[in-house]
Amino acid sequence: MDLARGLETLLVAAAVAALAPVLVALLPGPRIPQVVVLLAGGVLVGPQVLGWADRAAIDLLANVGLGFLFLLAGYELDLHLFRERPGRVAIVAWLVTVGLAAALVGVLAAAGLVRAFVPVALGLTTTALGTLLPILRDNDMLGGRFGRYLLAAGAVGELFPVFAIAVFLGASNKFVALLSLLAVGVLALVLSFAPRLVRGRRLETVLREGEGSTAQTTLRWTVLLLLVLLVVAEEFGLDVVLGAFLAGIVLRRWAPGDVEALEEKLDAIGYGFFIPLFFVASGMSLDIRSIAEAPLRLLAFFVLLLVIRGVPALFLYRRDLPAIQRVQMMLLTATALPLLVALAEIGLRNGTMLRENAAALVGAGVLSVLVFPMAAVVVERRRRAATAAAPPGPE
Repeated sequence: MDLARGLETLLVAAAVAALAPVLVALLPGPRIPQVVVLLAGGVLVGPQVLGWADRAAIDLLANVGLGFLFLLAGYELDLHLFRERPGRVAIVAWLVTVGLAAALVGVLAAAGLVRAFVPVALGLTTTALGTLLPILRDNDMLGGRFGRYLLAAGAVGELFPVFAIAVFLGASNKFVALLSLLAVGVLALVLSFAPRLVRGRRLETVLREGEGSTAQTTLRWTVLLLLVLLVVAEEFGLDVVLGAFLAGIVLRRWAPGDVEALEEKLDAIGYGFFIPLFFVASGMSLDIRSIAEAPLRLLAFFVLLLVIRGVPALFLYRRDLPAIQRVQMMLLTATALPLLVALAEIGLRNGTMLRENAAALVGAGVLSVLVFPMAAVVVERRRRAATAAAPPGPE
């Protein structure tokens, strides 16, 4: 791929990313998540419609964008949640989801409608926490009790399927895959404790003094951490998503200096450039023709996402959340996309997934991002309006 073609594709993708928030603000009705506009823009400028851009030309930058998406998702995760009820319930809910996915996808496989049982079943257990974060932040839905349960559910729905992908789809030998997973986990643990080795020494002073200058030391070290774990995960035959997620978890433990300033910088570089680029590139590679030829497959996977991943939340969170927030939990946990893209690519690469199923699975993820978060936001706005209109209780 020549430099000129790469720059042209990058220019077109950057234009789509720049126009997306403008279009979201100008379109009437409820605000569409920017992710959807970015994906649609990628389809429009991609090879299947206008042919102005080619995913291969910016594939490396798009993968870095995927890394930033999961870095920020891992950074939002407080590991202490897993010692508390939100984490425990989230794990139980995911295990229930796995059972439902195995049963229903097994029926589809027996009927000859699904060939890649494992990738499809795993895809239906995922939650796109990284994709949801900007939507939830914009609508102030990450705070309070609901936010803790949602972050735990989203983290489990993102991290556990990544572990499963690493074991079942990452390497040819499952024992080797488990060893690889263990090795990457140990490396992440070592990196978590590394700052204690330099505490009080010259290196920490240098990092703190340079974080606000042109050196941008903390930001550079954060990017280095991300790339180290991405490369290590790739070398071990694991999905890069795992490396990025672990990088975010590690960063939360050792982020030096002004943490709030670092978060703002990461948001700026991630959401400002790399992450939108990933979604635009994903739209370029979406197989629209296969979806048009078999639209019922897309609708079937869309319904299965809600039934398998979402509906259990209505029952498992009865003791923890009111009914209206359980509905929101159902909608948000059923939202999936980045891992569906990864699973579809894995299934196509090893020849186990039908092309029409890969396209339908990704299309269902796109539809879930379009429908479920918007519905949850509408429910939240109505809940807040009802709370504001309710008469004050007796003093």
